[in-house]
Amino acid sequence: MKLVVQRVDNASVEVDGKIVGEINKGYMVLVGIGCNDTTREADYLVSKLLKLRIFEDNDERMNKTISDVDGQLLLVPQFTLYGDVSHNNRPSFSKAMKPSDAKELFEYYCRKCSEKIHVETGVFGAMMNVSLTNNGPVTIIIEKEYKD
Repeated sequence: MKLVVQRVDNASVEVDGKIVGEINKGYMVLVGIGCNDTTREADYLVSKLLKLRIFEDNDERMNKTISDVDGQLLLVPQFTLYGDVSHNNRPSFSKAMKPSDAKELFEYYCRKCSEKIHVETGVFGAMMNVSLTNNGPVTIIIEKEYKD
């Protein structure tokens, strides 16, 4: 799994002209799911995301978690995070999980995050317009892949 985490002042997702997810201060997270990902990777990344310390404390150091600042999550499914252009200019998505399984794992990830914090989401498989005000800007990439 791959997460692209952006610290935001606000963010929203629109589908067909309608806002389907919207947050104020928090993280807008693009969520990519690889073909071998399981709930094991998802659980690890729930913990990692919620413990991530990228909000500033009184000394202007990145030392606070999203919970410390009463932040929210906007989780957006993004299969193109697994686009591979190493051999061609047109991306190959062979490393992305097939949509039916990825949707199930994305929903699981959202459910686990929502047990700890307020979560809004994009719509799996939809063409979405994402708007955000990136605070900083701060953007962090988190990946977890288990290999047997």
